[in-house]
Amino acid sequence: MRVLAIDLGTAAVRAGLFDEGGHVLAIERRPLHEPDGAGAGSAEQDPHAWWAAITDMTRSLAETHGRTIDAICAVGQGPTCIATDAHGIPTRPAITWRDLRTDEVAAELTAATGASGWDLGLMPESVWIARHDPETAAATSWYLGTWEWLACRLTGAARATARPPSAVLEAAAGVGLESAKIPPSIATGEVVGSLSVEAAAELGLSSDVPVVAGTFDAAASVLGAGLTEAGQSIDVGGAAGGFAVMTDTPIPAGPYRPLDSLLPDRWLLGGAMAATGSSLDWLVWNVLGGSIERDRVVVEASETPPGADGLLFLPYLAGERDPIHDPAARGAFVGLTLLHHRGHLARAILEAAAFAIRHVASPIVAAGVPISEMRVAGGPARSEVWNRIKADVTGFPVVVPAVRETALMGAAILGQAAVGGGADLAALARAEVRIDHRIDPDPTLRDMYDAAYERYLGIYPALADARADRR
Repeated sequence: MRVLAIDLGTAAVRAGLFDEGGHVLAIERRPLHEPDGAGAGSAEQDPHAWWAAITDMTRSLAETHGRTIDAICAVGQGPTCIATDAHGIPTRPAITWRDLRTDEVAAELTAATGASGWDLGLMPESVWIARHDPETAAATSWYLGTWEWLACRLTGAARATARPPSAVLEAAAGVGLESAKIPPSIATGEVVGSLSVEAAAELGLSSDVPVVAGTFDAAASVLGAGLTEAGQSIDVGGAAGGFAVMTDTPIPAGPYRPLDSLLPDRWLLGGAMAATGSSLDWLVWNVLGGSIERDRVVVEASETPPGADGLLFLPYLAGERDPIHDPAARGAFVGLTLLHHRGHLARAILEAAAFAIRHVASPIVAAGVPISEMRVAGGPARSEVWNRIKADVTGFPVVVPAVRETALMGAAILGQAAVGGGADLAALARAEVRIDHRIDPDPTLRDMYDAAYERYLGIYPALADARADRR
């Protein structure tokens, strides 16, 4: 059995071909422009660019490894809204999860219903389009998430893997949405339909390949990193970053309420950041102008002492989600001196990503939820330096999967379970996710990083009044 797994990320689209047993035949990656748009607070991407990358990668994989595919499953960034016509063709650029223009609508819906976050679905974006771009809204048949859009584009069938509560749908209609335009529901892991003749021709594949309903990439990463037992946690990596721990009881912890995992009798507690992964790319490209390779910057960070000689970085370059929920938060270097060089800047950025994970995890730990290990995922997990820093800063043993592209692995497991004769997801994850190595925290650095973390926590409130929007 061979599964084509696709991950529609923020910084790149990835495609992987997986054989039975979770073996990777090949993975390809196509970079994307970071979200941009027209106007303050906008963050949009072009789904046509996503499709071009997907067709290019799929044709490349098919030419190298053959055209026999038993299933396709896509996962992706979110909540990101793609408005489409009846055939899945976009009617406007996608509004990504980094877009701030929809915050006012989200606040209205929350005030009306008490729901927030993922429970609002794509309603804030849908209402915003109805209010500010009524011509496009009139031409739109569906509002879809990234993985839902790709399944529709591949099969011609629009299906939603999650519908907001009825109260949210009613409130959305009351504040400007003419109709929900949400397609019929389907469960993650069910077959949406078969690859259409038209899509097959563009991809260079045979038609009638089953297309399996996916989920957002963080949830897929949890599965693809092999989390099946309570106490296991994950740093999902990626452009934004995020942390979650698996539990066997649906009990809230601090500000976090339990979310369903893809496994029975298992829940997730945690939150998402906004730009911990992107911050290093910002340094390489926006500050250094691409004059030095990213890997070299990481080497220089590794040659800099732990604690970066007192330099701290606040990784709020795109605002921040959990745990402060402030889209207007701003990044900062604090403690700069004439003795600091770019290795210090890089080290501070790597350590800040780890501090951000610890910040999200702290209320969970304080609530008494056990955390036995933290598995790492995505591009940052390819850096042994970064993995070591995360272990030392958080105090969690870091477990590194053999396949770091855990979102793709999760999509492959979903595809295999859907067409492979009924094997359950937990059994597949245990059987197919292999661990490369484990990193235990260095106890000699604990006191230093505890003190640095306390300083880190003080930066955001101390600088809040200095922001331009507060003057």
